[in-house]
Amino acid sequence: MEFLGYPPIFWVTAVLAVVLVGIAKSGFGGGAGVIATPLMSLTIPVADAAAILLPLLLIIDVFSLWHYHKDWDRPTIRATLPGAIVGIVIGGLFFSVMADHEQLLKVAIGVIAIAFVIWQLGKNVVFKLPTESIPTWTGWPLGILAGFGSTLAHVGGPPFVIYLLPQNLPQRIFVGTSVVFFFVVNLTKLIPYALLGLLTVGNLSIVVVLIPVAYLGVVLGIWLNKRFSPIWFNRLVYILLILTAFQLLIGDSFLRMALQG
Repeated sequence: MEFLGYPPIFWVTAVLAVVLVGIAKSGFGGGAGVIATPLMSLTIPVADAAAILLPLLLIIDVFSLWHYHKDWDRPTIRATLPGAIVGIVIGGLFFSVMADHEQLLKVAIGVIAIAFVIWQLGKNVVFKLPTESIPTWTGWPLGILAGFGSTLAHVGGPPFVIYLLPQNLPQRIFVGTSVVFFFVVNLTKLIPYALLGLLTVGNLSIVVVLIPVAYLGVVLGIWLNKRFSPIWFNRLVYILLILTAFQLLIGDSFLRMALQG
């Protein structure tokens, strides 16, 4: 039985993805939200998965921005945002060129997902992040990487964090700066997504259905944050992300096969 033209397997992955994004952003840090695009890409085209998630991310961003709109580091935004805009343009062009190569897009998303997990697990051991302030000019290339990754799979966090961490900002300013940066980035991404015809009535109707799910994820994140360590949540997400990435790389989904019998 289909709902809005999509089979149950799509709704399983969509609800799980959106709940995890809400939990990650409100309870344990938005980085874990990288799972969403790969997970949804198991059942629908990558571009559609990214397009459905973008308005939901913006809605969550607005809630976060309400709390942090006065607490952000302006020099950091000035250093990284111009590069991010360039990265968004490059990401949009990449989507346009790869529109007829869906399997290659899925492979790219799978590779990004695996690279993200490797970076997360090794950033404090193998990849030592700088602890002293880095040159302002590095904001441009890191911003480009953040904008590109965010446009392709909503995974622009690592490059931005590499620039942000050495600034040694107070925790609230650190979070607020990240919120402001990605709100502007996500807002800007609406332009290439619209030009590419991704914000269709069909995709937006799915967004409307998933808004309550996003809210549920936010509420769950706040509740879980008070009761559980983020370590266990992140481990669960990374395991799921690795499994999802391998499914994208091999070109089929165990979840799809299981649900279809």
